[in-house]
Amino acid sequence: MRMKSNKVIIVFLSLISWIGFAQEQKMTNSEIVAFKQKVNAVAKKIQTLSSDFTQYKHMDFLSKDIETSGKMYFSAPNLLKWQYKNPYNYSILFKNNKIFIDDEGKKNTVDIGNSKIFGKINTLIVGSVSGNMFDEKEFTISFFKTKTNNITRLLPKDASLKKYIKQIELTFDSDDATVIQVKLIESSDDYTRIVLNNKKLNGKIEDSVFNN
Repeated sequence: MRMKSNKVIIVFLSLISWIGFAQEQKMTNSEIVAFKQKVNAVAKKIQTLSSDFTQYKHMDFLSKDIETSGKMYFSAPNLLKWQYKNPYNYSILFKNNKIFIDDEGKKNTVDIGNSKIFGKINTLIVGSVSGNMFDEKEFTISFFKTKTNNITRLLPKDASLKKYIKQIELTFDSDDATVIQVKLIESSDDYTRIVLNNKKLNGKIEDSVFNN
């Protein structure tokens, strides 16, 4: 059971993304307040979100990042599905406090309520998509800006979460204040990046998308 749990956690960690930006500057206090207000206002308006994504998993012992791609679907408040389509068919659905995994027809279910760490990772993933992650009880947060983007870096405070997640970065488009990339650095210093493209806000998503 422990090996299975560790495997599921590794899959979750692979849902987080990275990209670097040059010429970062720290935000001023007034800029932080304005930025948080804008992001929170936009997040409250998001009812649905769909996006193409490309994921790059970086591991130090590999000479090349592992690349996968697919489609992401979100429906407020907490329905979330990652559908991998290339190079394999694989999906992870967060629904009704459970996680449904479909590995090319082989299905498994994880009850989030039975695991504190699964619950926190679920909240983290949903929050990273919607942009609602400014919880200073859970994270120590710092804010930066570039010419085209805003970046937040979050250090987990919870000891159980820190075993798996060393640092999280959310990158926001400065124009529409939505998340375009997330970086997660694992305790091993490996990281994963998912690049979101062709985002569609508040478009219709068929109920069948979230069937398990």
